[in-house]
Amino acid sequence: MSTLVIVLIFIVSVLLGIIVLIQNPKGGGLASSFGAANQIGGVRRTADFLEKATWGLAIGLVVLCLFSTALQDQTNISTVNEDGIEITTPAPNEGQGLPSE
Repeated sequence: MSTLVIVLIFIVSVLLGIIVLIQNPKGGGLASSFGAANQIGGVRRTADFLEKATWGLAIGLVVLCLFSTALQDQTNISTVNEDGIEITTPAPNEGQGLPSE
């Protein structure tokens, strides 16, 4: 499951980069280079689509990153030995026991 989320994060990141590079900072971007297609869809419609796609991909990336963090259910266990030194060890994953010695 964790691998799937990481692959989705990678795909969304690449798509977000492509969408951002397509846009023109002055509002023209992809819409201005189509010429005749502007009469069909309109410049504003293409710019609106690119803006909505940017926001959607950005929100999706944040959600996937938070979800991947939630999947990593590792909390650290801190113990203090007899010398007063704190030792931090990762907790075992759920469903797995401690390794046998």
